[in-house]
Amino acid sequence: MLTKKRVYTIASWVIVIWIAKVFLSSIPYKFSGHPDTMHIFSTIGSWMATTLSVDLGSFFAQYGAIVVGCAELATSLLLLSPLVLLLRDKISGQSSAPLRAKIHAVGGLASSGIMAGAVFFHLFTPLGIEVLHQGKSDGGSLFMAAVSILILGLVLCAINLKLIKAE
Repeated sequence: MLTKKRVYTIASWVIVIWIAKVFLSSIPYKFSGHPDTMHIFSTIGSWMATTLSVDLGSFFAQYGAIVVGCAELATSLLLLSPLVLLLRDKISGQSSAPLRAKIHAVGGLASSGIMAGAVFFHLFTPLGIEVLHQGKSDGGSLFMAAVSILILGLVLCAINLKLIKAE
């Protein structure tokens, strides 16, 4: 029989896998100067240059993909790091569940924070919900992924805080 604690732990790992999949699958695009990525960050950078600061806009257009890619990579590594604890627990017979829950709670907040920025830029800049580049549309898939991680990151944090309180 599945306990509430077990259901929360399984749900936590399912959410972590989704977030890490989305973040890690975008890394090659962010670090390689892919044309689609350059379009996204230059569109936002141009908007920043006209609404906030020319220097900030130039920086974001040139380095935003790398900065965001590093944040997504670091968050993915944080979220996946409890796999090492899981392996250690299997060998030693101990339980690192409270530490895993803390790591996943922090990682959920970090994921949501990163994607709050993405959602903001999709909604309030010329980038738009549906990214159009070279006559092709992403169908809103980037926006939907960002919204899903924004929400699921908060859920990840909430369920792990419940697990921490239950300890």
